[in-house]
Amino acid sequence: MAPIPKRGTVAVTGAAGFLGGWTVRLLLDRGYRVRACVRDVDDPSRTAFLKAMPGYASGRLTLHAADLDRDGCYDEIFRGCHGVAHIAHVSTYEDQAYVARVCDHIIRSVEASGSVTRVVLTSSIAAVISEADIYEVARRPVFYEDRYPDESNPKRTPDRGQGYSMGKLHAERAFADAAESSGRWDAITCCPGDNVGPILSAHQKDMGPWQHNIETMLLGKYLQNGAYRPWMTVDVRDDALAHIGLLESTEVANGERFIAWSTDMRRVEDICADIDRLLPEIGHDTPEVTDPFPERIQAREAELRAVWALADLRNDRIRAVTGIEFRPLDDSIRDCVESLLSVAGVKPKVREGFVRPGAV
Repeated sequence: MAPIPKRGTVAVTGAAGFLGGWTVRLLLDRGYRVRACVRDVDDPSRTAFLKAMPGYASGRLTLHAADLDRDGCYDEIFRGCHGVAHIAHVSTYEDQAYVARVCDHIIRSVEASGSVTRVVLTSSIAAVISEADIYEVARRPVFYEDRYPDESNPKRTPDRGQGYSMGKLHAERAFADAAESSGRWDAITCCPGDNVGPILSAHQKDMGPWQHNIETMLLGKYLQNGAYRPWMTVDVRDDALAHIGLLESTEVANGERFIAWSTDMRRVEDICADIDRLLPEIGHDTPEVTDPFPERIQAREAELRAVWALADLRNDRIRAVTGIEFRPLDDSIRDCVESLLSVAGVKPKVREGFVRPGAV
């Protein structure tokens, strides 16, 4: 299918979220008309930042109430749109039948629109790297678009923590299959890494683990990552640009998936230490990591870190089809911290005796 037209109309689901908010803002910056889908248009804690965007005052940005658990909620919203950035999360990934039902009714709304020609679906690197057996990382260390988790592993079940990855893969396939059957629209998947970067609204500090983790670091406590996995990051602004680039690209085809990450990998301990390195003006009292794992897992720390060190992250495909260049993680951490202070009013724990430079 053709890409969406310049200055066309795009619906963004999950528009109040961390990634959704940035996608709305950057679509507006590129001249598009945007229909922002949120659960409650009258909740100022989640929508005031959208209504403050210049496009809202002119009418180029409109807000629409949509509860994605309700069949048909997108019927009117998608009608007349050229593209859809489907970013919203379902409320749980433990019930795979529920995930399938939500996918089906959103697909019906796309098909019924009569106008949508491209859907960009937000998946996750969890649909690429999430293994029930971590040693699968050592056996297949190259993380690229054609890599999928080992779905034959009997431990890959929702009750063993694999529901999120399983749900994302189901959505990828459901949308691609429906688009192929329709022939009137295509579905392209974006698999983002760990989103880091500035929040646009105070509530977004709790809408995703990575900015929330940085908040807890600022407050003086943080936990070791699961299985000692390093952060594998993408700046949220670059992630939004990747979604827009996939809406616009002429080099993509239905069913293709693209990983959006900078290929930076960094340990959680180093992320925390980076706050003081990047913003010494704060005087952050860098805490020690809390390791919540049982002793048997802690004893394997060096082994597990060695497995993750084998991971070979690739992003050449998305750069080729969108032209995007990913910004360095240092910029993302700095901007995330400053937005947590200025937008969310987070008060960091400061070293004893520290005097802020220039303080009177």
